Amino acid sequence: MKIIVPMAGIGSRLRPHTLTVPKPLTVIAGKPIVQRLVEDISSVIDEKIEEIAFIIGPAKKGFPSNTEENLLKIAKELGAKGSVYVQEEALGTAHALFCAKDSLSGPCVVAYADTLFKADFKLDSNADGAIWVKQVEDPSAFGVVKLENGFIKDFVEKPKDFVSDLAIIGIYYFKDGDRVRDEIQYLIDNDLRENNEYQLTNVLETLKQDGAKFIPGTVNTWMDCGKKDPTVDTNKQVLEFEHAAGNNLVSKDVVLENSEIIQPCFIGENVVLKNTKIGPYVSIGANSLVENSTIENSLIQSNVEISNANLNNAMIGNHAKYNGKYTSVSIGDYTELT
Repeated sequence: MKIIVPMAGIGSRLRPHTLTVPKPLTVIAGKPIVQRLVEDISSVIDEKIEEIAFIIGPAKKGFPSNTEENLLKIAKELGAKGSVYVQEEALGTAHALFCAKDSLSGPCVVAYADTLFKADFKLDSNADGAIWVKQVEDPSAFGVVKLENGFIKDFVEKPKDFVSDLAIIGIYYFKDGDRVRDEIQYLIDNDLRENNEYQLTNVLETLKQDGAKFIPGTVNTWMDCGKKDPTVDTNKQVLEFEHAAGNNLVSKDVVLENSEIIQPCFIGENVVLKNTKIGPYVSIGANSLVENSTIENSLIQSNVEISNANLNNAMIGNHAKYNGKYTSVSIGDYTELT
């Protein structure tokens, strides 16, 4: 089994945080989103993961020079071969996947690094593939599926009129990755675009018309990391899951001076808390200083200095400095608000 992770998007909806760090590398409760994604997939699939292939964007879109090194380390820690490909130009979901064509073979899970999830993957060997879905209130913003007799009948991209409320969350299983690769090659060779992009839903539709049978998979929890507020909420949910599993995410070397931590929280290494109340649902990255503050339900990255703050539903980037009375702030890396 292979895992293929397209993650080349610039994450414009999460700016300013994605101006310096690509969205899939944004840290949630101590780990980058993409690391949590592949760890979750690996933990629920009862098969050996042979390879994890990542499709990233070019350096000019903000992908740091050490991105490949870090991704290969994630794959190695899961006992898999790591591969990294670059999508130089954003030309759609199918094009992103095709950038990893050398890895797109055999049975594979494709997971776009936009969301996190909690689910039980049960791969049906009688089906040609599975598309994981979640019931949503407003399906017009998503690709959706229509079902018939337990199989997927139609794929509809962002329907203006209601056809289904089962949104495609961006996680797929393909029994035959070679077949998917060949269909994408056909799209590209014949320049078959939709809204000037090569879409994976078009590939799925062609495969279905050729007789492929796709079944829906459902997730128990779907956590969005697209915008600031949903990302802060995702941090909260991940902390809840970690705490329920009995995992202590507070570093042993945290310095507490007249301060209190209310679980669940993630507190990184070399963090100093002075006259401060932290939690619940707060993540603070390594080498940070917080003093004379009260913080809850917030996502704070590393090397941050915060003082005289009362924060709730806040997201603060790396190397930022904050001193103020605003509560629900969103400031990026290397920003000073004093």
